[in-house]
Amino acid sequence: MELCPSIKNILLLDSEGKRIAVKYYSDDWPTNAAKEAFEKAIFTKTQKTNARTEAEITMFENYVVVYKFVQDLHFFVTGGENENEIILATVLQGFFDAVGILLRGTVDKKEALENLDLILLCLDEIVDGGIILETDANVIAGKVASHSIDAGAPLSEQTISQALATAREHLTRSLLK
Repeated sequence: MELCPSIKNILLLDSEGKRIAVKYYSDDWPTNAAKEAFEKAIFTKTQKTNARTEAEITMFENYVVVYKFVQDLHFFVTGGENENEIILATVLQGFFDAVGILLRGTVDKKEALENLDLILLCLDEIVDGGIILETDANVIAGKVASHSIDAGAPLSEQTISQALATAREHLTRSLLK
């Protein structure tokens, strides 16, 4: 028995069951075809449920799946059959809320596709290699937002460390000229 809770995958699908953003942290699905078959099967099983107000939990093919829908997006977090449902639901809620913050409350397929880079960074901040790193949506969104600010952004929109790095870069360039 593992001591640390782990995640098998995190899926963000559209209202037709097609991929928006997915991350697999387990070799339980070795091929892309197996992954797509799992996504289609879990979507088909859950599409008629009413998981819009709060997360739902189901057992599916010996996995615990926690899911929630909003607009035309379907959020899923999958864990092993012995995984704690509350931990999986916390990961799902952190992902769901962080996406809501990053998309400024407009959580739909169009916004998700336009900001896919932020959603993928969000997944990277939540789970790494199946190990849960963070579940607080504000912390996740803050880290993602700090990664997405470029050096050309105004100093008022940068953190202190980013501003110092930008200043150091400008100083280095001016000294090398």
